[in-house]
Amino acid sequence: MHLSILLWGLTGVLGRGIQLDAELLVWYRMLITSVSMLAYILYARKSLRIPRGDLLRLTTIGLILAVHWVFFYSAIKASNISIALSMLASQGLFTALAEPLVSEKKFRWDEMIFSITAMVGIWLIFSVEQSYTRGIIYGLLASFIGAFFNILNKKEVEKHGPAVVSFYEIVIGLAALTLYLGFYIQHYHPAKLWPDTTDWLLLLVLAILCTHVTLILSLAALRHLSVFTLNLSINLEPVYAIALAFLIYHENEHLHTGFFVGAAIIMGSVVLETWSQYRRKPVMK
Repeated sequence: MHLSILLWGLTGVLGRGIQLDAELLVWYRMLITSVSMLAYILYARKSLRIPRGDLLRLTTIGLILAVHWVFFYSAIKASNISIALSMLASQGLFTALAEPLVSEKKFRWDEMIFSITAMVGIWLIFSVEQSYTRGIIYGLLASFIGAFFNILNKKEVEKHGPAVVSFYEIVIGLAALTLYLGFYIQHYHPAKLWPDTTDWLLLLVLAILCTHVTLILSLAALRHLSVFTLNLSINLEPVYAIALAFLIYHENEHLHTGFFVGAAIIMGSVVLETWSQYRRKPVMK
């Protein structure tokens, strides 16, 4: 599980290294991943049959996934990896707030307290890193949209399995993004449309290793982990990503002290919220 989370954290590092606009980066990522997943599904002889009603729901989720990734990489391009991943750490807390609105889960005041605490951390980062305002806003939008992806995706994965569900969602997101790119290229005139050799190498690592392979690794880990350990481990993704950003790009040299305090508050609230969930129900093994 930690290996898969480390690879997920690497997506931000790769995103900064790929010299394409966020929209094009996500399009190439989805294209390569869809081909890789189709090859895997055919090799494993998995059925691609899905009821029409479920396919409609997967269409909505696929659109959400594409928008989430575009905002995530836009946040990195407009600021840096550390800012984007700090904002993404609030996704679990957005989930806690949004889930009662779209499911039968009851609203809990303790989750509201944790969410307010995380917002304090976000406000602190915003107040000291105003040169990265656009990146912070993009990161929060990615976090908010990603919360709905997790909520809506849970039932579909349980019914059809993660490989088939992920394949449909990525293909649908790819189709929607393809339609949008015509408008985007015509009106925004991106400086670079085609990846160079370095971009292709990074895109292959991003799409196959950090997207497809991590799915397989996380599924294998699920057989041996409790729910609490799983949730707590996933919450470490921003920590791994920020550590990689410090190591590779030395981003720590360009951030204010307030960023570190704010990031610590956000991640602390996420850990406490996970611990609170663990105390409320038995741990599955």
